[in-house]
Amino acid sequence: MSFPVQLTNRQQQVLWATVRHYIATAEPVGSEALVKEYNLSVSSATIRNAMGVLEKVGLLYQPHTSAGRVPSDSGYRIYVDQLIPPSNQFMQQAEQLLSDRLSGEDWNLELMLRRAAQILATVTGYVALITMPQTYTTRLHHVQLVPVDLQRVMLICVTDSYETQSTLIDLPRSEGEAEPDAELLEQELQLLSNFLNSHLRGKAIAELPTIDWSELDRDFQRYGDFLKTILTELTRRSQAPAPTQILISGLSEVMRQPEFSEVQQVQTIVHLLEDEQDQLLPLIFEPSPFDQPGRRVTIRIGAENPLEPIRTCTLISSTYRKGDIPVGSVGMLGPTRMMYENAIALVEATADYLSDTLSQ
Repeated sequence: MSFPVQLTNRQQQVLWATVRHYIATAEPVGSEALVKEYNLSVSSATIRNAMGVLEKVGLLYQPHTSAGRVPSDSGYRIYVDQLIPPSNQFMQQAEQLLSDRLSGEDWNLELMLRRAAQILATVTGYVALITMPQTYTTRLHHVQLVPVDLQRVMLICVTDSYETQSTLIDLPRSEGEAEPDAELLEQELQLLSNFLNSHLRGKAIAELPTIDWSELDRDFQRYGDFLKTILTELTRRSQAPAPTQILISGLSEVMRQPEFSEVQQVQTIVHLLEDEQDQLLPLIFEPSPFDQPGRRVTIRIGAENPLEPIRTCTLISSTYRKGDIPVGSVGMLGPTRMMYENAIALVEATADYLSDTLSQ
């Protein structure tokens, strides 16, 4: 998310200090507090002037007329995108913490993910969200096309766990084209089955949509669209099993934050986390349009969240992988008044640890 106003160095310093002070105190920030707490080397009047400019452009606001100022969602966005460096030292500490507490001989994936969520929640005081690995990490073992009649084919798919699924697919037919000979059709389908197995055996389901059939051997050119149909059906069928479970830890911790003092607000968040995880999953897995290109974590701040119950919260997430394939996500949900440097480092470190563990 790019911000149209170009801030001076002084305005950036004042915004940074205001955000830091508000995160630490949860109290509206006045110029006197910044003079006392931060070495800005300017007078209180100069700071007030800078805060006034930041308020005019929408980066700070006054909750009450006589109060100090509080960062807006846009203010936090500038802070995250432009004013904080990566917290390498904290990330190293987080990696060491995870290694110390999660390594052990009795390796169990779900137990490890639950422990990781507990560690994140305990260290930050926010809600930790870690998804169980997605089922589309399943790999194809064998594919077979069997003629049912002259218009339909049964697609049989066997996975690396030897689960078998089948579905009917209509054969493509050009207008005016004569019906194929049954024996010839069976021979062609066997050739296609061999072709599919040579290209797809051992591939994860997640890889299938990325396969390019544009440069097929001449003998298979006319089957290009049919092959795309088969891939679409394989992907749909293999992603159909039970929805991904989100492991949640830290609800009691985050409720101690002053932002969650209203019972009604807490109830709507708890309802979302416990009963509407299908709405939350896309936010944890999909990139945010507000993030900088190339960033390893996704950060949604306040109103950037499309779900009403968490529009006063920040959601930070990053995917973990098995090899090169994203299989799950690590997330953190807390108030917009969040210690962003630490939260980002912890989410990144946890995603890296889980990726390394699963890829060994």
